[in-house]
Amino acid sequence: MNTRRKIRAAAEFSGSGRNMNIGSKIPAVASSSPPWIELPLDVTANILQRLGAEEMLCSAQQVCATWWNVCKDPSLWRVIDFSGTKQIDRTAKYTAMCRRAVDRSRGQLTDFTIQYFGGDELMEYIADRSPNLKRLKLGTCFFISGPCAARIVAKLGQLEELHITIRPRFGVIEPGVMSADIRAIGNACPTLKSFSLNAFKFILIEDVDENDDRPFIESIHRNLYALAISKSMPNLQHLQVYGLLIGNKGLEIILNGCPRLESLDIRRCFDLDLEGDLGKRCRQQIKHLKLPHDSTSDVPWPSCRGGDPFTSPPFSTYNPDIYYYNEDMDDYIQRYGYADLHESFGLLV
Repeated sequence: MNTRRKIRAAAEFSGSGRNMNIGSKIPAVASSSPPWIELPLDVTANILQRLGAEEMLCSAQQVCATWWNVCKDPSLWRVIDFSGTKQIDRTAKYTAMCRRAVDRSRGQLTDFTIQYFGGDELMEYIADRSPNLKRLKLGTCFFISGPCAARIVAKLGQLEELHITIRPRFGVIEPGVMSADIRAIGNACPTLKSFSLNAFKFILIEDVDENDDRPFIESIHRNLYALAISKSMPNLQHLQVYGLLIGNKGLEIILNGCPRLESLDIRRCFDLDLEGDLGKRCRQQIKHLKLPHDSTSDVPWPSCRGGDPFTSPPFSTYNPDIYYYNEDMDDYIQRYGYADLHESFGLLV
């Protein structure tokens, strides 16, 4: 639907809800002036807000002086959503547009969503100008580093919801989010009530000494992210770990560390075996539970063609990233010590 049709539909919807006295006359409008010029400003703002950030910045504000002024109202920019397929090949354009939208909010931004673009610099820019942000969604934003994610969350004192898609970090070259970064995020945001840690497909590479018989061989490498969540987010009420590398031990750790959980989404976590006591516990403890093989019709972050990123192009054609769990574990130990691993997995120093 183009901008003019959206405006017309929104105007009709807004006008239908306004009380009008029987017999009242619609004010005459000069034929040279478009009819929407005479609309009350609150109705105009309602219409423009329905268009979304991109259309307001690129089209609507250029229609007339009235709309230009209304589009500068900070209340129209409390919710900003730049999620869609077009952003993939136009990163510079949407980064600039995103900055302009955040500037328009003048600190009133409460709900922010981007997908397919954005790096550390943009995230710092947003966090520095959005002290009232309560909900942040970063979908398939693989150029945001874990340390940056932790820094910006620390600046957002009112943040209640954080939703991110991750891939592991590889050395100092590729950005990414490691398990220790997730713990830093949780430690920095005690008000967090809803958290999504949605993963991207990757191959697990086991680099294990044949003479190494420590018990973490089959356990720790599948559950480091779960450990980070359980140790830093005790007040979570809603958790989604779509496609995350997690085993039964990790799920058990989450249930123990997040006793307030009401909803849990573990779709596509195919390493889980919920046929026994653990599955029974999940059904008893969690009010709203989505299991590994449940429908993905409402997949959190669809691929560019609208489907499941694990099975539909273009992501399904990518070579999976390689996850060297030993690097992740070394990073976690360096930042938080051995205590968590010893307590949860019996790792001996």
